[in-house]
Amino acid sequence: MSFQLNLEAEAVPEVSEKYGISSVPTFLFFKNSQKVDRLDGAHAPELTQKVQRHAAGAAPAPGPAASAQEQLHARLKKLINAAPCMLFMKGSPKEPRCGFSRQLVEILTRHGVAFSSFDVFSDEEVRQGLKAFSSWPTYPQLYVAGELVGGLDIVKELEASGELDTICPKAQKLEDRLKSLINKAPVMLFMKGNKQMAKCGFSKQILEIMNNTGVDYETFDILEDEEVRQGLKSFSNWPTYPQLYVKGELVGGLDIVKELKESGELLPVLKGEN
Repeated sequence: MSFQLNLEAEAVPEVSEKYGISSVPTFLFFKNSQKVDRLDGAHAPELTQKVQRHAAGAAPAPGPAASAQEQLHARLKKLINAAPCMLFMKGSPKEPRCGFSRQLVEILTRHGVAFSSFDVFSDEEVRQGLKAFSSWPTYPQLYVAGELVGGLDIVKELEASGELDTICPKAQKLEDRLKSLINKAPVMLFMKGNKQMAKCGFSKQILEIMNNTGVDYETFDILEDEEVRQGLKSFSNWPTYPQLYVKGELVGGLDIVKELKESGELLPVLKGEN
């Protein structure tokens, strides 16, 4: 059974205030004395659809809240899959903001685990949403391959049993990483900036020389990676940048490249003929 009741908004101000009536006409739909839907404004097709739907006993279509929940879940899935190993923590690995987060970072670092992190203090929606999404009420939370591993206690248990080393991906050792980088291309230039924009005068000069040789080369911006910037100095026993490598072997810096250019040896060196 259904019926329609018409009210003048100005005549019943208490009703208008209770249901937030700000425009006329406004249609309110009630079922078992509970408001289940509304329509603000005169929109005949939508009004007809709502009347038919509620008359048939169907539930209202999902509203903005449901859509927002779906968007949050999609965002959380993307975040936990952002890296093979993801740590949701309070603060950052360099500056943990709770003891539990600090301990978990120490364990992962001690075991040489390669991980990325997300500071839950930086986003309240993620902080609250992830608790419900994973049914895990506290932080930190560790994920591997998009699956929840657990918090600090679980990680401690995995460490004690020796399973942590088999579950979490290992970080590449710095020496291995440096060897891989200097062999990434036949001619590698480690510089401040890149081919498009040098960020120091020495790097700019060596770019000009390299570009005039017509030899293909790749660059690595040492300003983007402090570990490589400091590590390569010790690895190659060469304290400054830029540094030029051919077939994995250090040629030298700007002064050496200038000398090779003046002597006519640069092109053969770059082609690996010397």
